[in-house]
Amino acid sequence: MANLDEIVQDIADEMRRRTDRGEVASYIPELARVDPNAFGIAVIDADGNVVAAGDSDTPFSIQSISKVFTLTLALGKAGDRLWRKVGREPSGSAFNSIVQLEHERGIPRNPFINAGAIAVTDSILSGHQPREALGEILRFMQFLSDDPTITIDRAVAASEQRTGFRNAALANYMKSFGVLDNPVEYTLGVYFHHCAIAMTCKQLAAAGRFLAHSGLNPATGSLVVHPERAKRINAIMLTCGHYDGSGEFAYRVGLPGKSGVGGGILAIAPGKASIAVWSPGLDAAGNSHLGRVALEALTKRMGWSIFGV
Repeated sequence: MANLDEIVQDIADEMRRRTDRGEVASYIPELARVDPNAFGIAVIDADGNVVAAGDSDTPFSIQSISKVFTLTLALGKAGDRLWRKVGREPSGSAFNSIVQLEHERGIPRNPFINAGAIAVTDSILSGHQPREALGEILRFMQFLSDDPTITIDRAVAASEQRTGFRNAALANYMKSFGVLDNPVEYTLGVYFHHCAIAMTCKQLAAAGRFLAHSGLNPATGSLVVHPERAKRINAIMLTCGHYDGSGEFAYRVGLPGKSGVGGGILAIAPGKASIAVWSPGLDAAGNSHLGRVALEALTKRMGWSIFGV
């Protein structure tokens, strides 16, 4: 444990000194205001020990990391029927690309690009009012983190709604192919708000623990999902969790992971740990630059890559 403590602190110190920080997302005005020098990391090991450093208690907008949890919820509701409306293959395109939808008749390539996550959100919304669906998502995050204080950053959600023209285009395009069942404005409203959930690294690492332990939440002893489903979600995180940078992340870090344009990354070391990092500066693919660098250093020093040392 002391070794992990030392490694996490060393990594945080190194990230604080680095000047290659990437570019903060500017197309969502509220995100453009975040301090580009922030860096946080939290690791929760198999015994529940929490090792954290840097700005690990600072809430940030998790953005697309929420898609891991909405996918988990949607699979619980629809099971494998969900895959009729969204694929499971890497996209090779930008996270908000509309090009593939035309070729593939409105079926998004995977649940982690924006179009796919909108389709997943629509599945959760079916049979509910938007407020009810959003409440269910938020309560799920609070349950997994064992923290009822987690909230939605309303300013970020409003900022996304004002500027989310590309997402509106994606949703309307899917609606034209019959992929979305609910009114576009309802589905988009829930989508924008769950992407605006604010969490700290510690809270996010806690929420991801069930994926590191075959679907079991060790904090509560409750089975969140069947072990096979946890395996499937991890597989999609590995192949699709970083948009068209997913291959590079797998190559360098070697863990299932999901990024968000708020600068966060949730990474899963199966059987070993749930890890959350946050650094707002993004690379060209929209993933946290120093977040990936930090995770690469962590997996190397701990020997946690799923592909071996």
